[in-house]
Amino acid sequence: MGCFIVLDGLDGSGKGTQSEHLCARLTAEGRRVKLISFPHYGTPGAAAVEFYLGGGLGSDPSSTNAYAASTFYAVDRYLSWRTEWGDFLREPDTVVIANRYTTANAVHQLSKLPRGEWDAFLDWLGEFEFDRLGLPRPDLTVYLEMTPAISMRLVAHRSDATGQKKDIHELDPHHLEASYAAAIYAAERWGWYRLPCYAGDAPRAIDEIADDVYAAVAPLL
Repeated sequence: MGCFIVLDGLDGSGKGTQSEHLCARLTAEGRRVKLISFPHYGTPGAAAVEFYLGGGLGSDPSSTNAYAASTFYAVDRYLSWRTEWGDFLREPDTVVIANRYTTANAVHQLSKLPRGEWDAFLDWLGEFEFDRLGLPRPDLTVYLEMTPAISMRLVAHRSDATGQKKDIHELDPHHLEASYAAAIYAAERWGWYRLPCYAGDAPRAIDEIADDVYAAVAPLL
């Protein structure tokens, strides 16, 4: 069985960039590495996710309840695992790096619920995805911690620079703020490694964060 590492964080926190940096570094060391990313846009498994994020069920994220939205993302992960990376992970001395995973439901969907329901949701989420669907549990989850204010600035800059349309999560400042609180709670409850990616009101240098990610991962390899 290989090693399964997940990187997650708010929108704009650098998940994609840091996943690619880690993949390149481990590959350069001669390791067999596969990089995956969720949602798996453009595939049949992500159709419901894309419809939801594109506003097909309403522009307010809370108009689709946490449990329903979580199933959309879980289906995407299940089909990807069954068809693209499950067999690879079962081989010895392999590494799978995921840009987002079940962790994203524990951030963006947990945030829709009253605080008194958070434990019940996390219990349901873990049982549903890991025990019922049989998805593998990560060996390590690195949460790239970025404040909502910085996250919103970075998402806006990315949108302006690339023309990438913001989804309903990125358009809602309240959702990002609530998701940050949910993430800190879930990180404590599920034992994620919290990696601060900001200093004051600015993001840290990409290479510095990459070194810290590698340092967190290295003991597992």
